[in-house]
Amino acid sequence: MANKSRSSKITRREVLGGAAALATITIVPSHVLGGKGKTAPSDKPNIGGVGIGGVGHGQIQQCAAAGFHVAALCDVDDVMASRTWKKFPQARKYRDFREMLAKEGDKIDAVYCGTPDHTHAIVSMAAMKAGKHCLTVKPLTRTIAEGRMLAEAAAKAGVMTQMTAAPASTDSGCRTCEMIWDGIVGDVTEVHIWSNRPLWPHGMARPKGSDPIPKTFDWDMWLGPAPKRPFVRGWPAGSLEMAQVKAGAYNPAVYHPWNFRGWCDFGTGALGDMGCHHWNTPRRALKLGHPTSVSASSTKMMGESWPLASIITYEFPAREKMPPVKIVWYDGGLMPPRPVQIETGRRMPNDGIIYVGAKGVMMAGGASGIPRLLPDSKMKSYTPPPKTLKRRSGIYGEWYQAVCGGEKPSEHWPDCAVPLTEIVLLGCVAVLTGKHLEWDGPNMKFTNSPAANKLLTPDYQNGWKL
Repeated sequence: MANKSRSSKITRREVLGGAAALATITIVPSHVLGGKGKTAPSDKPNIGGVGIGGVGHGQIQQCAAAGFHVAALCDVDDVMASRTWKKFPQARKYRDFREMLAKEGDKIDAVYCGTPDHTHAIVSMAAMKAGKHCLTVKPLTRTIAEGRMLAEAAAKAGVMTQMTAAPASTDSGCRTCEMIWDGIVGDVTEVHIWSNRPLWPHGMARPKGSDPIPKTFDWDMWLGPAPKRPFVRGWPAGSLEMAQVKAGAYNPAVYHPWNFRGWCDFGTGALGDMGCHHWNTPRRALKLGHPTSVSASSTKMMGESWPLASIITYEFPAREKMPPVKIVWYDGGLMPPRPVQIETGRRMPNDGIIYVGAKGVMMAGGASGIPRLLPDSKMKSYTPPPKTLKRRSGIYGEWYQAVCGGEKPSEHWPDCAVPLTEIVLLGCVAVLTGKHLEWDGPNMKFTNSPAANKLLTPDYQNGWKL
């Protein structure tokens, strides 16, 4: 599949781009792509992975399992990335994603981005500007303005994009939609969503001092557009965080790896981590657009980190013959009131979704479980509706098929990932401000808070721009 030289008349990008326009083709035959009917790396679209030492270690393997050939890998931490490099010894190695895109050129067709939240947008935008299809981990961006810019760029570039949220196109997501549209609980007027996150430190102050930066780690590249701060490896002795580390609660790192999620400059907290998973199916089932307002209450804000726990309330207007709906998010161990319909002795799941309708209540466990009527006796007598929605293969298979000429993936950025991420990030802004915010979605502004509006756009530093 790879072109033989830079002077080839038809480039890899042109072949795949032309194939992507043929919506009736699911997978482009190998002979169309220049192969000879053999299963070899040259028969597959080539992918470059950025941020493959953490969650990316498993997800780049998912890309390979879906059909991509891993041609290049990039990470700022040689130690964290070593296991992925060993897994794909054929892949060319980089530390700077810009160098990877420049040197790989037409030798890669797609880019996977598994970096921390604050660099999703700059990596993803650079990939699209280079003409690459792109898969980015959730949440798609750290700010709302970044998401809208990515949506516009993706539509303009004509590339196939995907986000790693639990898709509403799987059997469980489709079945939930079919049940709600069948009127199983009548008009839904309330939804309660809760998560067992965070699983990393929250509610902390920045540790003082600094540690030597390992030669195997590029701290400046990791910081990217975020404000500069000293590198600190682990929590100081005597701190609450270190006590929790010793108790086995947390990874001992302060920022990297994993614990970036608890810091406002780098992550989006518990809601940002899990919200795109939990909100995806309710968004589709209830045909949600922009909320009209969002408000939050939380434990004490420490200035630079997300709170230990929060409750966030969204109000959505009537839409497509559906009534207004209130949706409440809970994290940090907080949970919604226990439905009276649950049988005595039955525990509520650690995370889940409750749909409250005019005719009853149903509850799902986890981010993508199929809900059940409460009490169970009602579920036993319920006849599910026909399966009218198309079931799809999931995050990686959908994206692979789209890159090879099939239909757009379900979490394509302009259609789903950007509006889904935006709902989540609105809650993050409400947590940061602690105010009731009135939202004008079409014009991307809060009508009652200039301070909140300043949080919609990133403050890129260190020479970075989108």
